[in-house]
Amino acid sequence: MTPQQTLTQLNELRLTGMAEQLSYQFDQPNTYDELGFIERLSLLINHEASTRDNRKVTRLLRQAKLRYGGQASDIDYRSKRGLHKDTMAQLLSLDWINKSRNVLIQGPTGTGKTFLACVLGQAACEHGISTKYIRASRLFEALTLSHGDGSYTKLLAQIAKIKLLIIDDWGLDTLNQQNRNDLLEIIEDRHGNGATLITSQLPTNHWHDAIGEATLADAILDRLLHNAHKIQLEGESMRKIHSEKNKA
Repeated sequence: MTPQQTLTQLNELRLTGMAEQLSYQFDQPNTYDELGFIERLSLLINHEASTRDNRKVTRLLRQAKLRYGGQASDIDYRSKRGLHKDTMAQLLSLDWINKSRNVLIQGPTGTGKTFLACVLGQAACEHGISTKYIRASRLFEALTLSHGDGSYTKLLAQIAKIKLLIIDDWGLDTLNQQNRNDLLEIIEDRHGNGATLITSQLPTNHWHDAIGEATLADAILDRLLHNAHKIQLEGESMRKIHSEKNKA
């Protein structure tokens, strides 16, 4: 079999990483000829694994639809907003996701709640964890539409399978009875099976009233708040601070 036929067969078998690495070896014989068979094979296998990992991360990020892209190194700890490095380091370990626990990020508008949520979402995707970002209003809109077109059960099943669900801007809109029931279904499905991250301008002690019905509120908040990690942000809008710095 010729080198080109070998590359073609690897690509047909969808071993594109191995094909790419083997092509490198063909193009640079002086670099690889002194290596033994097992060493060269190991390079092929490692490159295939790396290629698949990168492809998986790209797919997870595309599916997550994060509002912002960001890394831990992008987090601003200099601004006085009650955010601590040790807290974020603990969350960035992603142990809370593996244990199906929740995170609540609360604070005034502009304090960086959504960005922090997306940084955690990005980290989750990069570690192979299925993630979905959605604004609360869009979530309830999608659920309402699914009731009408008959896809409600399918949508609930899709949400339940997501390892990390990020619900952004919770508490801005008044919930109706259907919204309350839908939220309970989602939280019940995820309880002990998936992690949920919620951002909100509304203090958690007002969430009970925001849900609007005592019995459902008790059931939802018991599952959401129990053993949840809480980040309380404060201070001025980060957008305002950065805008002023850029003008200076």
